[in-house]
Parts: sequence; structure tokens; C-alpha cells
Amino acid sequence: MASATKQQPIRDAANNSVRVEIFDQAYNLRGSDAEYILKLADYVDSKMRAVAEQTHTVDTARLAVLAALNIADEFHLLKRNYDTGALQYIKRAQQLSEALDEVLHDKRKVG
Repeated sequence: MASATKQQPIRDAANNSVRVEIFDQAYNLRGSDAEYILKLADYVDSKMRAVAEQTHTVDTARLAVLAALNIADEFHLLKRNYDTGALQYIKRAQQLSEALDEVLHDKRKVG
């Protein structure tokens, strides 16, 4: 599990860095939100460990690439679902707008 190397996260306010551990390797990562960095590091660590269990691969570079591919696959599936949902939303909004235009147009004729 990603963690701040055996202790509380080591934060360096001068450069917004936090020390994390991913797959037993320590990294100093920079960002404005240390908790978010820890969350991301934990996610990457869990993906690498899951790939390691499934493939029995010990080469960390290979594990990192396979984990990155898994994360990219998740991202693209979510993006596709989001894009499909957004497209459906736009189509439905257009249908409702057209229906409203018809009702308002008919009211003008009657009125």
C-alpha cells in the first residue's frame, strides 16, 4: 500500500512535496494537495500489486507499464461512458427544447 514511508507523510512546504512509497519505492512528489497525492500514490500502488499477483512478474518496469495500461483502460471506459451519457443528455435536451418551441409556437397561433 502506498504510504508516506513508514511515518506520517513528509511534507516540504517550500516546494509542495510529499514523500510516498509505491511498490516499495520511495518518491518525492510535488503538488498542492498532499492528501490527494497520497490517494493517487495508493491507487497506483494497489494497481501494481494487483498486476504483480495476476502475472507473477517481478520486473518493476514491466509491472509499472502493465498497471499504467490497466489505469488507461479504466480511464477510457469511464470516458466513453461519460461521453455517451453526455451525448444522450444533449439529444434529450434538444428534444425537450423542440417540444417546448412547438408548444410556445402553438400558443402564439391560438392567442
